[in-house]
Amino acid sequence: MQKMTNSSLSERLHSLFERRILASEELYDCLVIEVAAPDVFDIIQELKSESQLSFNFLTLIGGVHYPESTGQELCVVYHMHSWKHALRLRIKTYLSAENPRIQSITPLFDCANWMERETYDFFGIQFDNHPNLTRILNMDEMDYFPMLKQHPLEDATREDKDDRFFGR
Repeated sequence: MQKMTNSSLSERLHSLFERRILASEELYDCLVIEVAAPDVFDIIQELKSESQLSFNFLTLIGGVHYPESTGQELCVVYHMHSWKHALRLRIKTYLSAENPRIQSITPLFDCANWMERETYDFFGIQFDNHPNLTRILNMDEMDYFPMLKQHPLEDATREDKDDRFFGR
């Protein structure tokens, strides 16, 4: 069996998923693909079960907030690893801030449970059919999601801070 590379993986994914891959690129020796949110569950399931690919290890699920990208303000990022081929794959999908919902992948990976809860806790992304989508690190009483870029980073009314000491 010939060693699989990012370029051969990209060709295989494009032939397997055809038009469901919206974009792809290689960043930092890792193939990155973008897919539509409704396709994520099926694509990850196929990546895991396809014997030639064997992406059987979920490394990370995270969120990113892009407040200036109208209609695509939130991004869910999945990092997967194929031990068989020693390859990493990053899958990205974008959601609108008005409806930040995506299908949970906990039926595919048990470890997704806590990762999805953390992403919900910090970004407010709803994972449909999650077994226990509750806050995991923040207090239940919080009525906001702290990683959303909705608040200024600094308090402009502070009088005790001298900008000279901060390189300004």
